[in-house]
Amino acid sequence: MEEDWDETAFPDERLELVFTCCHPALGLDAQVALTLRTLGGLGTDEIAHAFLVPKDTMAKRIVRAKKKIKAAGIPFRVPPEHLLPDRLAAVLAVVYLIFNEGYGGQAELAGEAIRLGASLTELMPDEPEAHSLLGLMLLHDARRGARFRDGEPVLLEDQDRTLWDAELIAAGRASLRRAAALHGTGPYFLQAQIAALHVADERDWLHIVDLYDKLVRQTGSPIVELNRAVAVAETEGPEAGLEAIEGLELDPYPYLHATRADFLRRLGRAEEACAAYERALELTHSEPDRRFLSRRLAEVNRGH
Repeated sequence: MEEDWDETAFPDERLELVFTCCHPALGLDAQVALTLRTLGGLGTDEIAHAFLVPKDTMAKRIVRAKKKIKAAGIPFRVPPEHLLPDRLAAVLAVVYLIFNEGYGGQAELAGEAIRLGASLTELMPDEPEAHSLLGLMLLHDARRGARFRDGEPVLLEDQDRTLWDAELIAAGRASLRRAAALHGTGPYFLQAQIAALHVADERDWLHIVDLYDKLVRQTGSPIVELNRAVAVAETEGPEAGLEAIEGLELDPYPYLHATRADFLRRLGRAEEACAAYERALELTHSEPDRRFLSRRLAEVNRGH
């Protein structure tokens, strides 16, 4: 048995540990949360933020996962190659969540996630979602140099494209082409396609909305629906965007209120926009985001 477990040749020791932690006997959320806590260098509060749940709730999930591992005698060892696909969804989620935490300002975490993603494509070269995730991260990371100015985030349409990394964009597109050649259709493939459209010379918003429609059907994620609403507002106007976010159960999520505030601002509904900006400010813990929202709130107040 031990010989069987040692057959898999991992190109990266940390990726080996991620696969080891993502045991299918645990629920997907528990696999991801426990792996992020154990190996991703993230605290319970950061993991809770990523899952949009209170810190206490996430702490209990992690404790329950550890107890289940102990009670069931789940072995901490590397799975053989034929069992890797059973753990792929959790591993992809772990890598992407590490990247997202790094994308918010911790460059070393984002770099680590990209290295893990590249190792994953070496380990599982025929998995389209592995190539899709790598392409998605590269396309996002290519814009890192333009994402902040004077301590504030810069919206994509306002970014200086000369600061984008052309080599990373080319590498991201190459990964996306590889995923397409492998007949990719999964959620990371769709997200990578959207990211590629966002770095095109002219953004095709109708195509972006169509891709978000497919992504909503696959994931049922309210955050995906929120992102779709932004694209809808570009094609049909901010009133349509407002309609698209009505009823989304994302009240603790600051970007819901920031998005709503922007739609209201564009519609000239200043008083409602100010209230939404204030709610977003109450919820956000990011200093760059707070500066951006405070400036927008002041601008709307002055215009009002």
